[in-house]
Amino acid sequence: MERTSDGPEIFTPRQPDWVSPATRPADPAQANDYDSFAEAYSAETENSLLNAYLARPAILALAGDVAGRRILDAGCGSGPLSAALRDRGAVVTGVDAGAGMLALARRRLGDDADLHVADLRDPLPFADGTFDDVVASLVLHYLEDWGPTLAEMRRVLRPGGQLIASVSHPFVDHLCQSPPRPSYFATTSNTDEWTFGGRSFPMVFWRRPLQAMTGAFTAAGFRLAVISEPQVDPAAREVFPDDFDDVSTKLSFLCFVVEVPPSAAAGSDG
Repeated sequence: MERTSDGPEIFTPRQPDWVSPATRPADPAQANDYDSFAEAYSAETENSLLNAYLARPAILALAGDVAGRRILDAGCGSGPLSAALRDRGAVVTGVDAGAGMLALARRRLGDDADLHVADLRDPLPFADGTFDDVVASLVLHYLEDWGPTLAEMRRVLRPGGQLIASVSHPFVDHLCQSPPRPSYFATTSNTDEWTFGGRSFPMVFWRRPLQAMTGAFTAAGFRLAVISEPQVDPAAREVFPDDFDDVSTKLSFLCFVVEVPPSAAAGSDG
């Protein structure tokens, strides 16, 4: 579904110049093929305003002190968030559906990095309670059905562990759709085209209302701890002086921290 900018200005996101509305329906078999443009995407987002100064800092701030914690980076891509978490003392495992993206992550993190090819729609290749935290940065909005994925994330978390996730803000995505817009309360897809090296690649995203997001977390057995609308890192003002004021006043992403309740035995001990 094409997007438009006829909504209130505060909801109009600043898109990178390689993102544009789709002009034709996407072939599901060809959509979201990150390996087709892995090198270019990694280079574009390494130090970009939205990624390096908004999305990644938001996850790191919500994660807090991670020293010694076992963290699964779900949808790790080329590994920038994994690297930042490791630099803060975490023991990081990364999974991604793209072998090409994981090759870039291994180049960044080293040959001994714990990386696995895994589609988040499938069972995760880890035992129950393996991790203290799961981070899922700008990943869940690629999934039509969150249920199986969240159930697996909860399974691999220990009691008291937490999932820290970010997604595109549902208010933004709704108001940027071309009229007549579908119901805000429906789960709907939209398609963008990302262009690298003169080639366009279809990207399909799923928008769902806030209540569907929180409902999916609780249905999977999580307890909601934090909902956050992150703002851009103030350090970006010096790097992006022409864009900072515009981006800092607009909605962009929505973040969640959800927790696995402690076990009954642990609760009675406390």
